[in-house]
Amino acid sequence: MNGLPMFPANLTDMVGSLLIIIFSFLSLRYAYLLTKKQPDNFLWGFLFYFCMTLAAFAISRAMGHLVKQVLFISGNETQWKILAPLAGGFNTLLMTSLAAVTIYYHKGIEGYRAIETKAKSLKIANKKLERTASQLYEMNLHLEEMVEDRTRELSASEKKFRNFFTNSKDMVYFCDAENRLVKMNASGLKMLGYSISNPPPLTLHDMFRNEEDLDNYFEEILAHHFIEDLEVEFSMADGTAINILLSATAVYNDAGVFIGCEAIAKDLTRVKTMMTQLASSEKMASVGQMAAGVAHEINTPLGVILGYSQLLMDDFPPQTEVGQNLLVIERQTKTCRKIVADLLKFSRQAESAKEDISINEVMTDVLAVSEHSLNMDHIQVHQNLTKDLKTIVGDAGKLRQVFINFINNAHHAMEEQGGGELFVSTRSRHDGKEIVATIRDTGHGIPDKVRPNIFDPFFTTKTVGKGTGLGLSVSYGIVQEHGGIIEVESPVVDKETGVTTPGTAFHVILPTALVEAHAVKA
Repeated sequence: MNGLPMFPANLTDMVGSLLIIIFSFLSLRYAYLLTKKQPDNFLWGFLFYFCMTLAAFAISRAMGHLVKQVLFISGNETQWKILAPLAGGFNTLLMTSLAAVTIYYHKGIEGYRAIETKAKSLKIANKKLERTASQLYEMNLHLEEMVEDRTRELSASEKKFRNFFTNSKDMVYFCDAENRLVKMNASGLKMLGYSISNPPPLTLHDMFRNEEDLDNYFEEILAHHFIEDLEVEFSMADGTAINILLSATAVYNDAGVFIGCEAIAKDLTRVKTMMTQLASSEKMASVGQMAAGVAHEINTPLGVILGYSQLLMDDFPPQTEVGQNLLVIERQTKTCRKIVADLLKFSRQAESAKEDISINEVMTDVLAVSEHSLNMDHIQVHQNLTKDLKTIVGDAGKLRQVFINFINNAHHAMEEQGGGELFVSTRSRHDGKEIVATIRDTGHGIPDKVRPNIFDPFFTTKTVGKGTGLGLSVSYGIVQEHGGIIEVESPVVDKETGVTTPGTAFHVILPTALVEAHAVKA
């Protein structure tokens, strides 16, 4: 049986072997180009090494087939039998290498992805570092400017706070958790009467007059972290009480622990005094209206009693018992009419003349009348009347009555102690817009508990028969009618030396005349 010719098969085997070599090297070249283009790409590097192994395997396999065909064609089959095991072993080795590379491909891809992820993270971190470095570089370039700007802001803020602390007319203080005063401004020290240049160490216990107020203060601070408009009493350096309106805020450290408080306090003493004076003025106005009504109602029957008693006196001689009784009725009725007249003056219902008056002339007239009786009781009079004072507008007779009342009260106060000194003075203030007339004595003074009531109608500390309690009330009404005020000091403090002397001073403050006044009826 004739066999098929082997030439076509051998030719195909040889051509295929050549093509395997060509294609493997083409793949190797393409992988090499990819690797050159992206040297950091793990995939292209792996593919390059895979193509190298594949090319080596293709050369080994193809060359084995080509050598075999050449030896068979040339009749050297024996030599091929010697070379065949070597070629097969070499091919097996390269096949194993190719398989190993293929098997570890997936592991390589996972490693590559992990590396790529890490690389991306590092890249992002690197970009952040670059941005941070850029910011630091910018900050470093402008650091001095930023520090200067911040320093200026802090300096301006500190200056505003210091100006507020230093220039505030109210008390501003800081204290720690143990009630010790850490800092107080000059206004606060002055308000409490302490030395501004060398203040003593103080605590809130020294400042608060009542321990109960201090307890309430801290309870409110700790409960609500602030206090608003709390009215308390503070003690001054000399022990005097002053009314205070207090607002405070608690201060905490970074850990939230209470370390003290900061506060602002306003002196309410003048406000309290003004409120008291206002209440007194309203009370005086009400009493004045009542007094006017009562005086008018009493005046008529008193006039009838006086008239009938005087008619009866014509029928009975004064030496008789009836005549004596009628004299008593007449005298007491006139006393009652004088009291009614005083009530009318107090209520400002009586007519009043308005004319230009020299206060010095009024004071001189009053002293001329009363100086002799003062000297009889060993009371020495000192005059200090400022010359060329402006005139005031008012009723000279009523003003004389005011100063006579003050002098009579001073006379009685010094008479009890066997004598003293009376100081009478006049001066102007506020650029001549006001005139101050002062009557000051060296008597026993006015007790604190009595002082708020001295201008009340019918209030008197004199014994029965020595006063009706209307003198100061009438004086108060007359001065108010003239647009003035009365200030009382007891004891008296010298404004220049600060020395305190016993006694009482009445200061009558009256406005001066702005235009020429004419005598008219009020």
